[in-house]
Amino acid sequence: MADLALTFGGDLAFGNEGDLALAGAAALTEQRVLRRLLTNPGGYLWQLSYGAGLGQFVGAAGPAASAGALARAQLRREARVASAPPPQITVSQGNPGGLTMTIAYQDAATGRARVLALPGPV
Repeated sequence: MADLALTFGGDLAFGNEGDLALAGAAALTEQRVLRRLLTNPGGYLWQLSYGAGLGQFVGAAGPAASAGALARAQLRREARVASAPPPQITVSQGNPGGLTMTIAYQDAATGRARVLALPGPV
């Protein structure tokens, strides 16, 4: 079954022929990682432990270690992120009080190394 191209918080995309765009393997994995990291815990009614809720750290002081630990725990549960090698997560405290997170992981579907930066390009 094909999956629609839908970035977390975004709109459905259209394909070249006017139909709904489908996500390729790498894009689908990135969509799933973003959805898992940004969904609030308890926000997915059929799986209450799903989601890291990284939005809770917006405007908070000093949460770098907590944010990294939550992301790491959720990525271990994501089937499309390979468990070996384990994802590498770097969290930096920016000015004034903002966090940036870089996640390097192995895509289990394609076998390729991927890097995701949060916040991403605006």
